[in-house]
Amino acid sequence: MIIKGANVFNERGGFERRDIFTEGDFITSGGASGEEIDARGLYAIPGLMDIHLHGCMGFEFTACDAGGMETMTKYQASRGVTALCPTTLTLPEEALAQACGEISRTAARDGASVAGINLEGPFISPKKTGAQNPSYVRNPDIALFRRLQAASNGMVKILSIAPEVEGAMDVIREISGETVCSIAHTTATYDTAMEAFAAGAKLVTHLFNAMPPLHHREPGVIGAAADTPDCRVELICDGVHVHPGAVRAAFRMFGDDRVVMISDSLMAAGLNDGEYEIGELPMKVTGKTATLSDGRTLAGSVTDLMGCLVTVVRDMGIPLHSAVKCASTNPAAAIGVSGERGSLSPGHIADIVLLDESLEIAAVILRGNVLRIRGD
Repeated sequence: MIIKGANVFNERGGFERRDIFTEGDFITSGGASGEEIDARGLYAIPGLMDIHLHGCMGFEFTACDAGGMETMTKYQASRGVTALCPTTLTLPEEALAQACGEISRTAARDGASVAGINLEGPFISPKKTGAQNPSYVRNPDIALFRRLQAASNGMVKILSIAPEVEGAMDVIREISGETVCSIAHTTATYDTAMEAFAAGAKLVTHLFNAMPPLHHREPGVIGAAADTPDCRVELICDGVHVHPGAVRAAFRMFGDDRVVMISDSLMAAGLNDGEYEIGELPMKVTGKTATLSDGRTLAGSVTDLMGCLVTVVRDMGIPLHSAVKCASTNPAAAIGVSGERGSLSPGHIADIVLLDESLEIAAVILRGNVLRIRGD
């Protein structure tokens, strides 16, 4: 395939007008033949990668069969999200093990690829559960982690963990060389967070949410992350979870090399307003906002990652190049798959999204095959 005349994203800081060549599942340096796509006037970006999402289209990754997985991965691909890390909830071990097994058996077919599993819970603080079920919170337990990793066939790429909880530092030290440890749902102080980063933690789960705020005398996890150059931070950019001013502040504080945009989307993503569930907890969706039954606690997002990208560019003043980097290049780097994803360089998987000047999807190319062209 040849994609001709696109304004192509590059990791050096902008876009360049050129052709893209693909052969089979991969981008090549040239010499391709076959179908041609006229992409003049369009942006070409790598397929987005969401490393933190719980579900969409009425399904949750922790409670679905192969049919549900197929529905979710197809929906995500149609929205330009071509790879993802299904994210669990705080549930009993049996439910988590079953979910890990089901996710690990998912075949991509014509949907987004499963690049790993994000284990969010049960090793969180009971004081910062947010929309997680407090009944199933557990102290960090390396044996339990190993059992879940075995159930996932080694696919757990991210473990969310509250470092102040008993046993957490030992778990971080033991597994940080094989799985990304992410500080999450936490009351940790600056000093405790710095100890966790020194022990091997490399990520912060949904920055600003389910953690103490940045205070000039108690900078907490946010300040510690800012002081740790090799740490990345997840950021929910749906326009609900984080104020636009705070999003811009996060970009200034961490730069577009360290921000990882996520959706944190729930089962209601892609559906209409109404009453749904997150895990076993009831929630209500109105517009872009999903809350628990108390009407105050945010349950998660109902915006997919492409919607988040459009929101930060159109409404928050983040440059398109930076947004793409944070929704594709950085998440790939965060879980160690930069050699395959997050770039339109030769040798990378041919997951490509074409956007028009209004940032509407004009086409999605999935593993070298045209999945969707505007008007289909």
